[in-house]
Amino acid sequence: MLPEVIERIEAACERSGRQPAEVTLVAITKGHEVPEIRQRVLAHGHRILGENRVQEWRAKAAALGPEVEWHLVGHLQRNKVRQLAGVHLIHSLDSDRLADALEAEAEKRGEPFHALLQVNITAEATKYGVAPRDAAALAAHVRSLPHVTLRGLMTMAAFSDDPESSRPVFRDLRRLGDRLGLPGLSMGMSADYEVAVEEGATWVRVGTALFR
Repeated sequence: MLPEVIERIEAACERSGRQPAEVTLVAITKGHEVPEIRQRVLAHGHRILGENRVQEWRAKAAALGPEVEWHLVGHLQRNKVRQLAGVHLIHSLDSDRLADALEAEAEKRGEPFHALLQVNITAEATKYGVAPRDAAALAAHVRSLPHVTLRGLMTMAAFSDDPESSRPVFRDLRRLGDRLGLPGLSMGMSADYEVAVEEGATWVRVGTALFR
């Protein structure tokens, strides 16, 4: 439930000496229908939602109207970039070619994209993201693009029943962000968002914990 998640974020902030206003909850609505989203999320006054797939986002955005702030958190294919009008923040920029596609579309529209670099800290073959050693070069490339604004970094920890196993991953992303001058950090999901907050997350992407 959303109130419980908010309470846990606030408690994690207190433990780590942070202010709750430093952390944005992105409510992930993947696989949930519009009436359930209204009941479980919007009814509590929360308007920041995230989707994994462009097609699912477009359908829900049309149904829920302009008051919702949408984040795209899943892997983004270059051929979907033209459909992204209205996305507040892209969490999954992971290549020069995708950055260039975003730049071309943003220039055409006259409106910039805001994005995070997805970094594959765990080096898992099943996860997307730039390798940590290549993140500086990709960040430099994105920063050279006038119509793409780089807001920070994103990562996913390996699945585990133990939230503490995610801590080194989140800590590494924070240190990488410090080196690159990118304090914005999207990290932490339903199983480990409290640890992510303790390690400096500025966005947490929570779905399952809101809908169970």
